[in-house]
Amino acid sequence: MSETARKSRTIQVDCLARVEGEGALIIKLKGDRVTDVKLKIFEPPRLFEAFLRGRHFTETPDLVARICGICPIAYQMSAVHAIERALGVTVDPAIRLLRRLFYCGEWIESHALHVYLLHAPDFLGYADAIQMAHDHRELVEQGLRLKKTGNRIVTLLGGREIHPVSAAVGGFYKVPTESELRGLVEDLKWSLEASVKTARAVAGFEFPDFEPNYEFVALRHPDEYALNEGRLVSNKGLDIDPTEYEDHFFEQHVKHSNALHSLVRVRGSYLVGPLARYNLNFSQLPEVAQQTARDAGLAATCNNPFRSVVVRAVELVFACWEALRIIDAYERPARPRVDVPVHAGVGCAATEAPRGILYHRYSIDDRGLIRFAKIVPPTSQNQKRIEDDLWQFVAQVASRPTDEVTWKCEQAVRNYDPCISCATHCMRVEVVRE
Repeated sequence: MSETARKSRTIQVDCLARVEGEGALIIKLKGDRVTDVKLKIFEPPRLFEAFLRGRHFTETPDLVARICGICPIAYQMSAVHAIERALGVTVDPAIRLLRRLFYCGEWIESHALHVYLLHAPDFLGYADAIQMAHDHRELVEQGLRLKKTGNRIVTLLGGREIHPVSAAVGGFYKVPTESELRGLVEDLKWSLEASVKTARAVAGFEFPDFEPNYEFVALRHPDEYALNEGRLVSNKGLDIDPTEYEDHFFEQHVKHSNALHSLVRVRGSYLVGPLARYNLNFSQLPEVAQQTARDAGLAATCNNPFRSVVVRAVELVFACWEALRIIDAYERPARPRVDVPVHAGVGCAATEAPRGILYHRYSIDDRGLIRFAKIVPPTSQNQKRIEDDLWQFVAQVASRPTDEVTWKCEQAVRNYDPCISCATHCMRVEVVRE
């Protein structure tokens, strides 16, 4: 029996680097056999659903924006869509386009951050983007400029880069003029070209041969690459309206995590995010994005989570192209928002945050107060899938030195761009008032 086969090893990453929030990873090996994998989420829950109760529905977009500094638009858009469905509100088509542009801004800044600053160092052999910049200054500067383009869109539509304040139930508090939007065009044209170059560059990274059998879940829209609207579909036969979400998905506590694990009833873990969107909606991408994918060596389907960095680059191409399309078609609406009736109702919605499906459900009383809120972030939906993937992936690299296994496993976790802080607000909390 070899020395490796006799030994038991525990690989412990006390604090995962280059992810948003605080979490740890523990892997136990006996020889080359994996005996345990735990993605530990030890951030305390932030109880957003609980403190939304009793607040007026008009406050919700500003409150939920505080859940995430990188993806506040995702939380705002899921909230306003759910509340508008509860109250029977239909917005002006121009407002719908602006919300789509708003989301493009978030995708650009979030994907640029992930590709260049969080994930590229793994593939290029650096501990972080600061060290990477010593040898790849132009690459890092390109990523920062791309992110700035996304931030400019968010600032124009939302009033500021972080936790924007203009999104409202029924529309926006303020909408831009045509000339203000045209001021974004040159940056977006540069960003579109830079995104194509990004896909070409990351396609040259070295990727492990690893292709799990996923159930991909994403929104699908009949006419466009889904952002704010659509049906929830999967490659295993799911095809439902977001109002049916809780009939098909459920959450459960696990001892080692302060975040809930989400599962598909009967079938188990599933994957949301860029890889899921790409596999389920490739035909909805514009030709420039499809061609970029082909030039980067991607087929219409891709099951390798390490190649998700390439898929994110393809979605950068889409987001820049879509933003330019919307600006070209934009006509300022007569009013920034429609009137919203106040009555009791229940509304559900799902939108595509950069990391995947974000589900909201609200119950509102006849005074317009939130009586119940449920929010399921993408990372809590992916957490069980991340653990399942690590069980399989560690088995492929277990014979390597411990330091290398540790590096590879951290890289594997970053494939999913987890936002741990987002995931830990969704604990079940019972608030009783007398």
